[in-house]
Amino acid sequence: MKKGWFQNKNGQGDTEQKNATQTLAKSKDFTKTCYYNQKTNIDFCLTYLTTLVDEKIIEQSILSSLLAGDFHSINDIKKIMPLYDVQICNDPSKIEENLCSGYVLLTIETEEKNYGLIAAKKEIVRALSPPEVEISVVGPKEAFVESIATNLNLIRRKLPVKELVIEEFTIGRLSKTKIAILHIEGITNQENINTVRQRLKDIEFDDISDSSYIVQIISDNSNSPFPQLLDTERPDRVAAVLAEGMIAICVDGSPQVLITPTTLVNFFSSFEDYYLNWIIASFFRLLRMFAVTFSILITPLYVAVLTYHYEIIPHDLLSTLITSRRIVPFPPILEAITLELTIELLREAGARLPTKVGQTIGIVGGIVIGTASVEAGLTSNILLILVALAALASFTTPVYKMSNTIRLLRFPFLLFAQLWGLVGIVFCVCIVLTHLIRLTSLGRPFLDPFYPPRWQDLKDSLLMLPFKERSMRPQFLRTENPYRFSKKKASVKKDIDE
Repeated sequence: MKKGWFQNKNGQGDTEQKNATQTLAKSKDFTKTCYYNQKTNIDFCLTYLTTLVDEKIIEQSILSSLLAGDFHSINDIKKIMPLYDVQICNDPSKIEENLCSGYVLLTIETEEKNYGLIAAKKEIVRALSPPEVEISVVGPKEAFVESIATNLNLIRRKLPVKELVIEEFTIGRLSKTKIAILHIEGITNQENINTVRQRLKDIEFDDISDSSYIVQIISDNSNSPFPQLLDTERPDRVAAVLAEGMIAICVDGSPQVLITPTTLVNFFSSFEDYYLNWIIASFFRLLRMFAVTFSILITPLYVAVLTYHYEIIPHDLLSTLITSRRIVPFPPILEAITLELTIELLREAGARLPTKVGQTIGIVGGIVIGTASVEAGLTSNILLILVALAALASFTTPVYKMSNTIRLLRFPFLLFAQLWGLVGIVFCVCIVLTHLIRLTSLGRPFLDPFYPPRWQDLKDSLLMLPFKERSMRPQFLRTENPYRFSKKKASVKKDIDE
C-alpha cells in the first residue's frame, strides 16, 4: 500500500490527514506517481486529479524540470520551475482544497514538513460570442463567458486604470465558488462597498452555481418580485456603471455580472440607448414604459369594463363587443385568465424546447390555438388581440428578470379588476407603488429619481438628455467624486477660427 502524503516517519498521520488521503484515493481520477532524480538522488512523488490538470503542463514543464533540475528540498522548486504559481504549504486543508482546484502536489520522502503545490489547471473556456439576451445593433458584439478570469479581462480592457479595484472571495462550502467585487477607488461610495463585502462574507450556503443565487441571498428584500440587482452580459455596460460609481459582482461559472445598487429605471433602459441620439433614445425609453404599462393593465381593464363599467364604452365600439362576445359562454375574467395562461404555456414551451422546435411551437401554437378558440366560441376575438398585444409589449423590456415580474403582475391586477372593477385596479396600483417606495437596493431608494425626487438623476431616466447635460454622477449613489467632467469646459466651442 502506498504511503499517504501526510504520513510522518513512523507511518502514522493524524486522523484528519488520513481521511483526506483515503477519501481522495477513492476517486478513479486520483493519481500518485513516484520518480527519481538521478542528478540529486532524490525520490519525489506527484499527486493530482487527472480530470482537473493539464497533462501537457505536467509533462513539458513540471516533470521535465524536476527530473533534470538541481533541487535538494521543496524550497528549491521555485527556482527551477518555469511556472508562476508555485506554493510551499504544510496545511492539510489548504492542500486538499488546491488539489481539488487543479494543482499538482509535490512530495519528497526525505522532507515531511513542507509540500509543493504547482498550478496545472486545465482551462476549458467558451469562446467569446455576441450577447444573446441584450442584443444591440450598435455597439460592441462581445459578451461575458463562464470563466471569471476572462470576464475580468474584458472589464480591465474597458477600464485600464489603476483605480479599478478587484477583491476576490471564495463562497460555498462545497462549490468553493470564486466571487470578485469590482469598484473604482475614489469614485464609489465606501459605505456601499462595505455593505456588499459584508453581505457576501455572511453567505452560508453549500453550493453557489450562478450569480442568480447571489441576487436572491443578498437582496434587501428577497420576498419582492422585483429584482434589486441588475444582471448584464455586456462588458461595456459594466464599465459604464463602474465609472458612474456602482459596484459589479463577478461569479465564476456565470456569464452574467451583477450590478448594484440599481433603480427601477435601470431595468427599462437598454445600454444601446447611449449609442443613439438622445432624442431617439428618449423616444425608445418612453415607448418601453408605455408598452410595460399597456402589458400590465390592458386585460384587467377589459375585465373591469365588461364586468362593471359598460357605460364608459363608446356606442360605436359597444356593438362590436356585443357581436364578439354573444356566443362566448364564459365571464370575462375566466376568458382572460384562460388566454393569459395559454400565452404563458406557449412562452414556457418555446423557452424549454430546442431553438428551432421552440420557434415553431410559439408561432404555430399561437395561430392554431387562437384561431380555434375564436371559431369554437370559447373566447372573443377582441380579447385575443389584446392578450397578443400585451404579450408582445412585455417583450420590449430589455432585462429578462424584469419581464418575468411584468408577466406575474398581470394576474393580481386581473383578480382585483374582477372584484371591484376600476377601483380594484387603482387599489392594486397603490399596493405596487407602496411596495416600490419602500423597496431599496443596497439601502438606496429603488424608485429614484421619482421618490425621493432628484432633478439631476431625472436627466437620465425616462428621458435621456445629451451628454453635456449629464456632467454629474447619479446622486443616489453618493459617490466620493460627484462630477464626471466640467460642464463649463465641455460647453466651450473649440473650433479653429479661420
